[in-house]
Amino acid sequence: MEQRILGKTGRSVSTVGLGTWQLGADWGSVTEQDAHSVLEASVAAGVTFFDTADVYGDGRSEQLIGRFLRENPNLDLTVATKMGRRVDQIPENYTLSNFREWTDRSRRNLQQDTLDLVQLHCPPTAVYSRDEVYDALDTLVSEGAIRNYGVSVEQTEEALEAIKRGNTATVQIILNAFRLKPLDEVLPAAKEAGVGIIARVPLASGLLSGKYTPDTEFPADDHRNYNRDGSAFDVGETFSGVDFATGVKAAQEFSGLVPDGVSTAQAALAWIIAQDGVSTVIPGARSAVQAAANAEAGGMQSVGADLSDGVRVRDIYDRYFREAVHPRW
Repeated sequence: MEQRILGKTGRSVSTVGLGTWQLGADWGSVTEQDAHSVLEASVAAGVTFFDTADVYGDGRSEQLIGRFLRENPNLDLTVATKMGRRVDQIPENYTLSNFREWTDRSRRNLQQDTLDLVQLHCPPTAVYSRDEVYDALDTLVSEGAIRNYGVSVEQTEEALEAIKRGNTATVQIILNAFRLKPLDEVLPAAKEAGVGIIARVPLASGLLSGKYTPDTEFPADDHRNYNRDGSAFDVGETFSGVDFATGVKAAQEFSGLVPDGVSTAQAALAWIIAQDGVSTVIPGARSAVQAAANAEAGGMQSVGADLSDGVRVRDIYDRYFREAVHPRW
């Protein structure tokens, strides 16, 4: 699999990483055995980057990765986690003392003395422009608790603000065929500043797998069931904020662009990888088979280049989503 430098971390990571929200919570039940199989299959397929967060299953995802790292000490992996969603979402909670507490907990969960990359986990917008926040993050680096820091964002404006800061190593942002706004300004600005781009929600919560119909149902504990109106967290995290029925229609059109021998999900991932400035994309997986199939997209450069050549993906976005999505995120 192709490797790229992850922004200012200087670390080389696979173009297809693994998002591990599914291993923690909010996607239906995943057993510890299945979670271990997902991690194992991903590494076997060439994945060298895991992304997690301290709130995924209240630390379960971190703990599963930590156990995997302990059992495989010779693997050259980069693990990113996120912090900040365990408290009330007010800017005043983003302090050095809280950062120390949160990173100490993640260090215990991941069984790592120093965390490779810690990202602010979609905090209130005001946090991204506070000098004291970046000073606190710099302190964690100087103390050896973390090697690098970045941000995860909901809005492109938040990404652009964080990119201005000299020590921001990475920006994690929703980017997929149904969310194109980051292509306009964020990716060019990040590339110019040497900031890595981690593309999240790459399959629009599964819509871009091409497997859903308007009648598809999800378990009660799956955010694709309970967060369609944004009542639990930002609705942009669920189906990229698009109407489910509309998304199904658009996904069917996208599937029509996919060449034989390639799955719709693989084509959607390959398209993201082909975007100039993307460091890695982090699809989740609930099974080893799914993890391995996702990783294969890292070797489908020609598919991604073909889909990026022309206006076909943008045409689908313009007709189905631009009016509702583009002004919002």
